[in-house]
Amino acid sequence: MGKPKVVLGVSGGIAAYKACELLRRFTESGHDVRVVPTASALHFVGATTWSALSGNPVATEVWDDVHEVPHVRIGQHADLVVVAPATADVLAKAAHGLADDLLTNTLLTARCPVVFAPAMHTEMWEHPATQENVATLRRRGTVVLEPAVGRLTGVDTGKGRLPDPVEIFEACRRVLARGVAKPDLAGRHVVVSAGGTREPLDPVRFLGNRSSGKQGYALARTAAARGARVTLVAANTGLPDPAGVDVVEVGTAVQLREAVLKAAGDADAVVMAAAVADFRPATYASGKIKKKDDQEPEPVVLVRNPDILAEISADRARPGQVVVGFAAETDDVLANGRRKLERKGCDLLVVNEVGERRTFGSEENEAVVLGADGSETPVPYGPKEALADTVWDLVVPRLA
Repeated sequence: MGKPKVVLGVSGGIAAYKACELLRRFTESGHDVRVVPTASALHFVGATTWSALSGNPVATEVWDDVHEVPHVRIGQHADLVVVAPATADVLAKAAHGLADDLLTNTLLTARCPVVFAPAMHTEMWEHPATQENVATLRRRGTVVLEPAVGRLTGVDTGKGRLPDPVEIFEACRRVLARGVAKPDLAGRHVVVSAGGTREPLDPVRFLGNRSSGKQGYALARTAAARGARVTLVAANTGLPDPAGVDVVEVGTAVQLREAVLKAAGDADAVVMAAAVADFRPATYASGKIKKKDDQEPEPVVLVRNPDILAEISADRARPGQVVVGFAAETDDVLANGRRKLERKGCDLLVVNEVGERRTFGSEENEAVVLGADGSETPVPYGPKEALADTVWDLVVPRLA
């Protein structure tokens, strides 16, 4: 079995230079990469650079090496086509089936998974024409990653920045690993919560938990690689944004509830992987609580936080919406999980045993996914990405 064949399409945006890092990631991990730049892209990075980094000749014109029929063969033989950066122009041509250069011809002939990593100014990304083109591509099963938020060309800042090449590579690796031309979450919108909420006592102290957010981020990354539009509600994680994911940062349980309810309005599935504090201090001290040598501290009075999982399970934002919860247990794991599943009213509950040195902050996880239909799906100890894929495997058949 030979090296996986990847076609890296590069369109004409200032972010074209970042594609050099993406190319390096592919070649160093054993992929055979053919770079197909547009004429505009060559104004930013020349063909010599692409050829030197890929170890392959760079085709730029339909008329080059005509006897090899490059406008057909390159796409036919690929295991993956990724376009990074993908400009508004290339997205429009791909959505409408136009083929006026080698890259767009390649996109029409490819029968493998296709990934677009858009990069453009915010106004261009948000324009209704671009949004309709992106929606069309996603309905067809193409993976269109959400652009990042940050510094753009010049002094502009906003949504439209090319995602980090490392994150684009990870998304492509997941797409290649699944090896299916049409991702099973294509055209779907999913919401994932991650991390641990913090309930402030005063300006410098809070009640929190040990959740790192890594499992929620794995769920977001795998969903994006399976074609979904992903909204990640992240509570105090400090992790880099996954490529192709809309990230909403929150701090407290109340803020997380507001963000999840807002995002869930048009979501096909909601996965509550965040560790949400059950209680919060009844009062907040506007100044730092001082230690007094001759007095014991005042007791901290707690009040209940909203039960977000039970709320969204009982009041689905749309018919057929699938809701998944997580339960971190320290004893009687399955028995407590079954009771929680019934109490919360969700469709699936991921139950795992936690402790000071288990699960939290780790790259691995072990769990049992309980279904409201009585099913039990054990997930052996392994990467959190594997558990994430199992969750989506169980969500997909339950989607309306």
